[in-house]
Amino acid sequence: QVQLVESGGGLAQAGGSLRLSCAASGGTFSSYAMGWFRQAPGKEREFVAAISRSDGSSTHYANSVKGRFTISRDNAKNTVYLQMNTLKPEDTAVYCCAATTRRTVLIGVTTWQYDYWGQGTQVTVSS
Repeated sequence: QVQLVESGGGLAQAGGSLRLSCAASGGTFSSYAMGWFRQAPGKEREFVAAISRSDGSSTHYANSVKGRFTISRDNAKNTVYLQMNTLKPEDTAVYCCAATTRRTVLIGVTTWQYDYWGQGTQVTVSS
């Protein structure tokens, strides 16, 4: 069983930065493809960023965050990160990380491609 715990959320001003972390336990972290999703009040959960397993050589971003957010992983620390720069008020949401053990998934951009989810961390961006 894989457990995921997010941290690093909080309050930021527009134009500022935050770095989210997602620590994984259980199983072999390097074998999981990882993703970040977010859910704003009254909206559906949406894809933010994803990274492939092993060396994380493949990444993918939602158009709304491309060029501002960067996903990365440190297999030695069993952790995936989301560096968020140039934050906007519309980035306000609960951010969750997710892991998939399915070898058929290189980069997961939909919720159904993931097997495990963290509880989430709140990010609030003020204007």
